[in-house]
Amino acid sequence: MVRDNVATAMPLESTKPMAIDVLILTNGPGEVSTWVKPVVQQLRKREPDHEQMRLSVMLSPCPHASGGEMASLKSYAEVDRVQGPDAFFRFLLTGNTTDDWDWHSQGVVVFLGGDQLYAVWAAKRLDYRTVIYAEWEPRWLNWVDGFGMMQGDTTEKVAAKYQPKLTVVGDLMADVESADSAELPFSPETQVIGLMPGSKPDKLRPGVPLSLAIAHTLHQTHPDLEFIIPVAPTVTPDTLATYADPTQNATVAVMNGPSARLITPDNPANSGLPYFQIKDGPKVWLWTDFPAHGLLKRCTLCITTVGANTAQLGSLAVPMVVLLPTQQLDVMRTWDGLWGLLCQLPVVGSLLTTVINTVAIQYIQRNQKRFAWPNIWAKEEVVPELLGRITAEEVCDRIATYLKHPEQLEAMGQNLRNLRGPSGAASRFAQLILETLPADAFNRIETNH
Repeated sequence: MVRDNVATAMPLESTKPMAIDVLILTNGPGEVSTWVKPVVQQLRKREPDHEQMRLSVMLSPCPHASGGEMASLKSYAEVDRVQGPDAFFRFLLTGNTTDDWDWHSQGVVVFLGGDQLYAVWAAKRLDYRTVIYAEWEPRWLNWVDGFGMMQGDTTEKVAAKYQPKLTVVGDLMADVESADSAELPFSPETQVIGLMPGSKPDKLRPGVPLSLAIAHTLHQTHPDLEFIIPVAPTVTPDTLATYADPTQNATVAVMNGPSARLITPDNPANSGLPYFQIKDGPKVWLWTDFPAHGLLKRCTLCITTVGANTAQLGSLAVPMVVLLPTQQLDVMRTWDGLWGLLCQLPVVGSLLTTVINTVAIQYIQRNQKRFAWPNIWAKEEVVPELLGRITAEEVCDRIATYLKHPEQLEAMGQNLRNLRGPSGAASRFAQLILETLPADAFNRIETNH
């Protein structure tokens, strides 16, 4: 009788589904909100049982981190455990985590921000498979099991033997739901111009005074417009105010920036948003919640510097005008590589910066090089780029033309939507992750789903 009991118990134990781990590597606030969130939502839809599929997230160090990434990730009900960036390299080097995490024998490491090498390294340490979301370039092709590509055009240069590893899933940002909770200080019918001067000092020096000058100039002919700055997560209103102050930022005079005073409510929860009050001009509201997708979608048009902002606006299909002002060449020290290092040299750095920038700008204009990501994706001008000694009057003339011809804004938005591709990228990427798992684990999840 005892043997019979044992014999009947063993098959029950052997048929118990094997649990799996999904380890997601990410870094900055944008990736956490626009990549991780939709992906974990889709994964959890496919396997609601947290014991059978455990979702862990590790943050790698990021210079643009806001400090709130851990709290955001812990608020996602789909995620089981989170580790901050301080212990990231300790894990890569030793396999140890802050809270002594255990690991299932089967799993997959998913790259959603940072350095693709980190995902390869983590997967080797855990003996897991690897899936990478690649906006532009898939790397470490020998050691990665699958790539979810944002666009098909980026796969063309990949060798034929690696093509089976590439799956075009689309733009994850297109699946992010708007969830801005604070109320805007104007009616839903009001036309809003978003001003995005950047987050780094070299962009903020000219960007803040130029943005305020645009608001001041446009207000004179379009007094019903509202203006708002979505404040980058690494910047505060007080920081922006220093770039609007001519005693702290010499570029204010170069850009003909207006006099502006920062007004901060005593209790933002009850008193509304902080704002710049331009002398003899409009208020420029400051939106500090991040991400600001709902706000950006609310904007009629955004005026932005080059960089990640253009990718974000493109993914949200928000019309934009992209600015690269060159009035003060010796402050443009943002080049990569050797040129960037030369520009940072003491004493001669300023002179070298001016020379390098002059030559670079001439080359850019001669070869019609594009900087806005939608234009790079399309290989043609989808959104206008203004390069050179840009004035607020020039930008306002362009804005006024768009406001007078809203069909042009609609056409720009539609072109951006066409570039972005259809929704559902998070669902397709989640499916790719599961398909990369060992066959027995994948089949079980698919059957349950």
